[in-house]
Amino acid sequence: MKAVRFHEHGGRDVLRYEDVEDPIAGEGEVVVRVRACGLNHFDVDLRENASRWPLPLPWTLGVEFAGEIAALGPGVSGVSAGDRVWALHEIPCLKCTYCIAGMDNICESARMYSVQTPGGYAELVAAPASGVFSLPETVSFDTAAAGQIVFTTAWHMLVNRGEVKPGETVLISAAGSGVGHAAIQIAKLAGATVITTGGSDEKLAAARADGADHVINYRAEDVTERALALNGGPVDLVIEHVGGEQFGACLAALRKDGRLITCGAHAGEVVDFDIIPVFRNEWRVIGSRTGTTAETRLVMDLIADGKLRPRVHRSLPLAEAAEAMRIIEDREHFGKVIVNP
Repeated sequence: MKAVRFHEHGGRDVLRYEDVEDPIAGEGEVVVRVRACGLNHFDVDLRENASRWPLPLPWTLGVEFAGEIAALGPGVSGVSAGDRVWALHEIPCLKCTYCIAGMDNICESARMYSVQTPGGYAELVAAPASGVFSLPETVSFDTAAAGQIVFTTAWHMLVNRGEVKPGETVLISAAGSGVGHAAIQIAKLAGATVITTGGSDEKLAAARADGADHVINYRAEDVTERALALNGGPVDLVIEHVGGEQFGACLAALRKDGRLITCGAHAGEVVDFDIIPVFRNEWRVIGSRTGTTAETRLVMDLIADGKLRPRVHRSLPLAEAAEAMRIIEDREHFGKVIVNP
C-alpha cells in the first residue's frame, strides 16, 4: 500500500509518499481502507518532535480517519467487509481507574493513532473492531474525518469542563481553527451567546455564518476591550486553545467566578500569569483534553443528524500531505483540511 511517513523529525520536506507493507488484521481487529483522514496541528507537532511523544521512526501520522472495512481478523463479528465506518481516534484500556470512572479520555494506557499506533496517512490501517463504528450513507467520509476530534474536544471543553448554560456568553478563540469552528456551533446549540476571534475578515464572516453573534479581529482590535464592549461587561466562559498573548487577553475578559477552559497553546506554551487577579476574582482556569468515547459517539450522532456541521476547508490527495500541512501551518484554513488516500 501507499503511505506518507517520515524517517526523521523536521519540516514538511521530511514527509515521504512511499510503499509500505499492508497491515494484517490480528485477533479482534479489522483492516480499514482509508477514504479520508483529517489533519490536526498535533500532526505538525509530532512531525517536528515538539509534542514530547517518543515515536519509532519511520512513522505514519493521522489521528482521525474514516473508510470501509477491507478485511476481518479472527474472532471478529458484527461487521462485514465493505461496511462504512469511522475509527475511534484513541482506544482506552477500559481497565484503569479513570476508565472505570467513565473518564476514558484520560486513560492511563490508551492507544492513539499517530502516537502508539500508525495513523491514517495510509491506504490501509489495522484497527480494533471494538473501535470502529458504523458511518451512515448520509455522512461523507470527509465529513466524518473532519468532525471527530475537534467537535469532541470542543464538546468536552464546553459541556463537561465548562458546564456551559443557556443564556451565558462564551468567548471563543480562533474561529477558523478546527476546535474554534466546532465550539461556535456547540455553544449555539447549548443556547449561549458567542463572541469569537479571528485574524481575517473572511474567517470572521464564516464564523458569523456558523452562528457567532459577535466577532473580533485580533489583529486589529484589543480582544479584552472589544469583548467587554460587545457583551456590556465580562463574559461567563472562555474557550481558549491558542495560548501566547491570547490567553491573557481572553482571561482578562472573564467575569468573577468565570471559567477559562484551555486545550492547546500553539501560539505559545509558556505565558505570563499574574496570580493576584486569579484569586481576587475566583477565576477557574481548567485544563481539558479530547472527550470520552461516549462524547465522541454522541458528537458523531449529532453530525449524522445535521445538528453539527464540520467544515472542510480543502481535501487533497494523500500524496500532497505536505501541502495539506502547509495550509495548517500557515493558518489559511477555516475548519479542517483532509487528505484522501
